[in-house]
Amino acid sequence: MNPDWEKFGRDIQHIVENAVDSQNFSQLNKTITSTVNEAVQNVRKGLYSAGEAVNKEWKRESYRWYGDKKDSYAMPAERKTELSTKKLFRRNTGVKIGGTVLTICGGTLNVGLGLAVIILCLVSLVIGSFPLGIRIALSILTPFLLGSAILTGAGSRMLSALKRYRIYIEGLRGRTYCNIKELAELSGKSISYVAKDVRKMIDKGWFLQGHLDEDETCLIVSHETFEEYEEIKRQRQQQEISEQENQRKAAAEMDKAVKNEALENVMDKGQEYIAKIRSCNTAISESEISGKITHMEMLIQKIFDRVGEDPQSLEDISKMMEYYLPTTVKLLEAYRNLSAQPVQGENIQSSKIEIEQTLDTLNGAFEKLLDSLFEDVAWDVSSDISVLQTMLAQEGLTGDDDWKHTQD
Repeated sequence: MNPDWEKFGRDIQHIVENAVDSQNFSQLNKTITSTVNEAVQNVRKGLYSAGEAVNKEWKRESYRWYGDKKDSYAMPAERKTELSTKKLFRRNTGVKIGGTVLTICGGTLNVGLGLAVIILCLVSLVIGSFPLGIRIALSILTPFLLGSAILTGAGSRMLSALKRYRIYIEGLRGRTYCNIKELAELSGKSISYVAKDVRKMIDKGWFLQGHLDEDETCLIVSHETFEEYEEIKRQRQQQEISEQENQRKAAAEMDKAVKNEALENVMDKGQEYIAKIRSCNTAISESEISGKITHMEMLIQKIFDRVGEDPQSLEDISKMMEYYLPTTVKLLEAYRNLSAQPVQGENIQSSKIEIEQTLDTLNGAFEKLLDSLFEDVAWDVSSDISVLQTMLAQEGLTGDDDWKHTQD
């Protein structure tokens, strides 16, 4: 314990004992206040000498970390290490001095003031009451005691942070980068704690060229190394983009190939249906039904021509391919067989009439389907005409002033 604070404790004890013996507490507050002020003055005087002692200790530590300039000329390799180290890590002399002084002074005050408070409380217990003088003395000593505890805690945190800082530097082992997980294992802290701790040290400027990677999983202590990391990251991103683009192109080409194959199959099958329709038409002698079949053949051929021009409309004729055309061919073949019968009875005649009426319905459906395939073209034409009319009106080439009046 500091001798000054031992004396301070004894003085407080004597003051309290005299007040108890004489049962006169009128001067207790004044005497204790004077004694505390004297002790604080002694602490202030001791700060300078404590700072000098810490500075000498730090110089010895600096020699261990950075080497002596006098010897650096004899050892070029060590000199190079010294220069690079000074560029990367702050020496933090002030942090160590401040932390040490705060810890020593705060601890000393804790002991002295704590002893005084304990003595006053014991005296109160002995006499069975809290005289006014003791209450006033406690009200003065307690804030000082709390303040000293705060000083001790602050100093301890500073020294602890400095200790971890040295552990991090040692963990680098001469490298300019290190995984946070590795530093966490060396310091005995969690990965998240070390990541936040390193971030604070970078913000405070302890790592002069310090950086954390994007995911905060790696400490980088050199601008040059960080630039290399950024360049590698950019290259990886570009590579990923390139790979994604290649995959997209490959998928598009595959999709296009599949669609082309599907289109070819549909077109081939469509021509087969048209050939069957034409064959049935050739075998049927009735001119009226033959005209309907010829019109149907023309519509179906136009539909397939449109699909060939716009493969996107392939899905629009799916029902026609799956149901309408097979049913149409089946009906025409049935009509051809009925027409070939030498005796045209009532049943045959009624069946032929139903098929003829169905052909009218099918032709109407094929006409609507063909028209729907040109719907996009109709929209584009309408839009182009609308834009053209607007531009002509703006230029005054339509002979109509309505547009100008509306704009005014």
